[in-house]
Amino acid sequence: MLQSILWCLISFLSGSLPFAVWLGRLKGKDVRAVGDHNPGAINAFRAGGKWVGVAVLLLDVSKAAAPIGLAYYEFGWRGAVMIPIALAPMLGHAYSPFLGFRGGKAIATALGVWIGLTLWRVPLVALPALTLFYLWLRNSGWALLLTLASVGVYLWLFNPDPLFLTVLALQSALLLWKHRQDLRQLPWQKPASLPKP
Repeated sequence: MLQSILWCLISFLSGSLPFAVWLGRLKGKDVRAVGDHNPGAINAFRAGGKWVGVAVLLLDVSKAAAPIGLAYYEFGWRGAVMIPIALAPMLGHAYSPFLGFRGGKAIATALGVWIGLTLWRVPLVALPALTLFYLWLRNSGWALLLTLASVGVYLWLFNPDPLFLTVLALQSALLLWKHRQDLRQLPWQKPASLPKP
């Protein structure tokens, strides 16, 4: 019990590391001053250029994949004990103590969670689906909603592990909450930039 609580804390703190803000500062930029003011990889691309953006994307994925992969494959944790551990990096990214408990939208860390849990299997479904839906709709909230539905269908048909389905359901609740402004628009309507929080 104590070990799982400690691992939740480690996973949360790992997820809370605001690489977009830190690497943006190295370039003299504040990623929260561009786009939708989200401290994530997309605004790191906008503010810092492609190399900063790529670095942030890889770090945001890795900060979730590393603790989840270790817990799942090395420690062999399964079932209910793994659920809060799997959600912790996303919660850390979305509500980072380094940013006054504000944070990003947690898409890259969500991908990292699935890499940690399934290696390539769920990412191989999620990444093409997210790309296709975003190119079609140009609205990240609706593209994400359809991607989560696609992942749900895949898991239900090919890997209906209760752990995975529970993680997906709770992950979806957090992701859709963080994208609630986008979801207030019509699916094909590109959201306008939001005021800085």
